[in-house]
Amino acid sequence: MLEQMTARLDFHGDALMLRSHRQQVLASNIANADTPGYVARDFDFADALKSVSGGADVKTAAVTHASHMRLNAPSVQNPELAYTVQTQPSQDGNSVDLDQQRANFVDNSIRYESTLRFINGHVKTMLSAITGQ
Repeated sequence: MLEQMTARLDFHGDALMLRSHRQQVLASNIANADTPGYVARDFDFADALKSVSGGADVKTAAVTHASHMRLNAPSVQNPELAYTVQTQPSQDGNSVDLDQQRANFVDNSIRYESTLRFINGHVKTMLSAITGQ
């Protein structure tokens, strides 16, 4: 029964970790906006969340013995990064569109904050149910 109560928290915890990682990636892109040859990186948040939460078919190596290590397992800390599409060509080969990266950064920040608020609300609901209020 406890698993049912905490399953939603686990999902939102994974979402929070992915949002945090994406924030780092976007901050890195913004910091390297003037670096010649730098190629902006990002990842598809929805696909990463599906693979971490088990919602997508993820190809992994078969584990036939208990001591085998899992390969290609989805990770909250290491979603598959891809190169972003260059929208404005530049002379130095830098693919960072600063306006787009800033917009993505702010959007991700707002979604991070809303996930935190949702987790707080869920915890308060669980505590009030436990205490009988």
